[in-house]
Amino acid sequence: MKIGVIQTNIVWCNPAANIARAEELIAASETADLYILPEMWSTGFVIEGQRVAESEESCTALQWMILTARTRDCAISGSLVIKEQGKFFNRHYFITPDGIAARYDKHHLFRLGGETKRFTAGDKRVIVEWKGVRFLLQTCYDIRFPVFARNRLIEGRYEYDAIIYVASFPTARAEVWHTLSLARAIENESFVVAVNRTGDDIYCNYSGGSLLVDSFGGIITQCGSSEEIKVAEIDIEELKSRRKRFPTLRDGDLFELQ
Repeated sequence: MKIGVIQTNIVWCNPAANIARAEELIAASETADLYILPEMWSTGFVIEGQRVAESEESCTALQWMILTARTRDCAISGSLVIKEQGKFFNRHYFITPDGIAARYDKHHLFRLGGETKRFTAGDKRVIVEWKGVRFLLQTCYDIRFPVFARNRLIEGRYEYDAIIYVASFPTARAEVWHTLSLARAIENESFVVAVNRTGDDIYCNYSGGSLLVDSFGGIITQCGSSEEIKVAEIDIEELKSRRKRFPTLRDGDLFELQ
C-alpha cells in the first residue's frame, strides 16, 4: 500500500485556503492509496471550537475529503472540528471512495492547552480496514498514552497493522514527537504513520517532522520542517514475516481497557 503523508502549513481559521493547498499537494504528488492530513487540518488547532466548528452536513472540508476519496479512488484521513448536539469534537475521519468509513473522537484531550474545557472526549478506540490493512486511528496527544494504543492478539490475530497519528505537535516538543512515534511502532509490532503540521499559528511554531515508521522502528520516509507531501509504501507481507520471526506481543500482559 502506498501512503501519502501530507505535511501542511495550515492557514489559521481559513478552510478554503487549506483545502486548496491540500488539493495542490495531492495533485502534484505520486498517486497513493491513502493520504493523511494533520490534526484540525482545515483550521489549525483552534481551542475555541465554536469559532470554526461545523456539522458533518455543512463541513466543507469534510465534503472535500469525501469528494477527493471518490474521484481519486483512494482513502483520506485527518481530523476536523465538528459540532454535534451542542458539543464540540476533535474528530478524526477515515474516508474511502464509498464515503465515511470511520470516525474517531480524540480521547486524550490536551488539558494544558485548554482542549478539555471546550471539547468532548471520545470513549472508544476505532480500527478501520482499507485494502486489507487495519488502521488504528489516533490524534496528537494520544501518542503519549501507550496503553490506549496497545495492540493485542485476539485468537492469534493482531488487532491492527498500523497506527495513524494526526497531530499539531509544536517545535518545542519535536524530539518527543519523534521518539514516541518510534516507540509506538516498536512496542505494537506495527507501522506508525505520524503526520504533523508545519508553520505558525497564534500560539506555537510547528516544525513538521512527519514520518512513516516500520515495526522495528526503522524510518521508511520522513518530512523536514517545510510544507510537503511524501509518498512511501508499506509492505504488509514483510510485517507478517517480522511478526512471525519476533512475536513479542505473544509475551505481553493481558488487560482490558476501561
